[in-house]
Order: sequence, then structure tokens, then C-alpha cells
Amino acid sequence: MTARILALDHTGVLGGAELSMLDVVAGLGEDVRVRLFADGPFREALSARGADVRVLPMGALANVKKGSRVPSPRALAAAWRLAGEVAREAHSARVLYANSEKAFIVAALAAGRCHLPVVWHLRDLLGPPHFSALNTRGAVMLANWRASRVIANSRATADAFVAAGGDGGRVRVVHNGIAAASFDDVPAGAARALRAELSPNAAYVMAIFGRLHAWKGQQIAIDALAQLPADCHLWVVGAPLFGEDEFAAGLQSQAMRRGVSDRVKFLGFRHDIAPLMHACDVVVHASTLPEPFGRVLVEGMLAGRPVIAAAAGGVGEIITNGTTGVLVPPGDAAALARAVARLRAEPVRAAALASAGAVHARAAFSLEAMVRGVRAVLDEVAG
Repeated sequence: MTARILALDHTGVLGGAELSMLDVVAGLGEDVRVRLFADGPFREALSARGADVRVLPMGALANVKKGSRVPSPRALAAAWRLAGEVAREAHSARVLYANSEKAFIVAALAAGRCHLPVVWHLRDLLGPPHFSALNTRGAVMLANWRASRVIANSRATADAFVAAGGDGGRVRVVHNGIAAASFDDVPAGAARALRAELSPNAAYVMAIFGRLHAWKGQQIAIDALAQLPADCHLWVVGAPLFGEDEFAAGLQSQAMRRGVSDRVKFLGFRHDIAPLMHACDVVVHASTLPEPFGRVLVEGMLAGRPVIAAAAGGVGEIITNGTTGVLVPPGDAAALARAVARLRAEPVRAAALASAGAVHARAAFSLEAMVRGVRAVLDEVAG
């Protein structure tokens, strides 16, 4: 069977966008081939699921970041060369499906050579501070010219695209979906064993999940912990995926300065997210900037944990304050600490929020709905 879809992503690491694409590719099955521009755990995960995946190295294009201004001539030449490789790879495809901004730029350049429509799965809030003004303007102009459709992972992402000058008529909102099975299948004994191993002396454990980066707010969670009783611990789950090693080292120094280093566990990158969520008492989200979506929130809800989140961006599309979770102002460690303390003091309320959140997550953010939504857009464009 000839694959109609050539899917592209620029990175080899396993961030939230890549985890979602992994599920989309698995759902599309033999109808899709994947080409990455860097090797790493993402390629390994795709291969493990039986995907047709190859790596097309991007060369100097790797040096272009979201906040970059004018790309170097070497980077532009690398993008043009890579677009030629993609065009050759697309000989039997009907549509190019780009999962990142860099992949979309290459797909847009390739489209003129292979005469295929392009779908951009937009998973970022375009605009400062994540994207420079030049990058935002260039991406939007290219989308208005070359993208047949733009799939936005939230209404907030779609609105930011339109506010930056994007053509709203091309946008389709498809929320991220997550398989509930991996969260349902965690044995109670496994969660208890993790809790005993990681925090045997803790009466209450809050956990924050995500790559280590200043805007993800791990520093806010540590400040909140310092305002909570000594029997409350924090698990920081995640790693510096894109060179944020200095920030990661700073978190450890911060924990020492605040006198909580014995109560913080830096667990690094983990594959056992579902058991870890089951083993903690509350999942906290502390991003200092608006989130495009907030995958970790849905995961926490599926794990049956109460979730406290920073109220900005797509978070409001996932959590209704006081019903399916608790919302606090972004960057406010004191508000986060108060929210944690109140949930700890009110276990019946915490259980009700967790129960309502789990029901909502299963109904609104299923893996099947996401795959169905992406497939519908790709089918529409591919004819």
C-alpha cells in the first residue's frame, strides 16, 4: 500500500508535540511515512511502533531557533537542500504534513517542487516571547501562501495565529488526545512502590512534569514548596531537552537556597509518567507564559489526580476552575502554595475534582478523537 501522507518533524527528542505526533502516526498506520530532520529517541519510538521512518539531517538549519532574527546564508542553503530531499521523498505522497514550524518551512519550500498540498500542525502560540517578530511574520506569510490547512491544537493557538495575520479560513482546531489505557492499567502496588522509593517520609507529594525551562515554571513550584509544611515534597519530572542545562543547574541551587533541597526530587526524563502521576497527591502546572495546550494536564486528569494549573492560553479549554481542577495566576508561587494547601486540607473536595477531571478528560481529549480530526483534515486536503 502506498502511503498518501509524508509527515515531517525537525527534532529527534520526545517533547509534547512529538508524543502527540507519535500517536497520530500510529493511528494513521500504513497511510503515513515519517521523515525527521534529526535522530534521537523520537525516531526510536516511531520505529518501535512500526512506522516507516528515516532521518534527513538538516545541517546548518539546526542553528535557527524560534527567537532567531535573520537566518544565516548557510541555514537558508540547508533549508533549500533539505526541501529538495523532501520533494524526492514525496514522490508517491498526496499531502505533506508538518508537525513543527521548522518542518513546515521545509515542507512549504518542497511543495513548489513536488506540487503537493501542505498541512501545518501548529502546536505553538505564534508571537513573542517564544517567537521573534520576524519569525512570526515569516511563518504566517508562508502559511497564508503555502498551507492548505493549519491544524491548531487549541482555540488559543488558532487565535494567536489569526491575531498574527494568519488566514482563519485555513484553520481547523483539533485538541490533543491522549490514550487513557496507559493511565488505567497502573497497578496500585506499582504506585505505592514508587512513592515508598522516592519519598518514604512525605505525607503529601506535589509533582510537576515537563521539560526543564524557565517558562515551564519549575522555579515557581520550588518557591511554592518553600511555603508549605516540611512533610510536603515535590517531584520535578523532566529534562533540559534543548540546551537548558544552566537553568536545570539553577533549580538545584534554588532548592538549596530556599532550604528545601531535601524535599525536592529531580527525577529527570522518565518513561513511567502514568505510575508517577498515580503515586503523587497532586499534579501541578506552573507555566509562566500561556500554554498552547497543556498535555500534562490531561494526563494528570486521566491518572485520577487533582490538577492545579496556571490559567493562561489553552489551559482554560481543558480545566474549568473549581469543577475539573484549580486555576491559579501564572507565576504566582504564593497562590500555588495556597491551592496545594487547600486541596491537602480538603481531601473530599480534592477527590471530587479528580473524579470530575477524569470523566472530562476521557470525554473531551480522547486519542481516537484527535486521530479522527487530523485524518479528516488530511483527507480533505489530499482529496
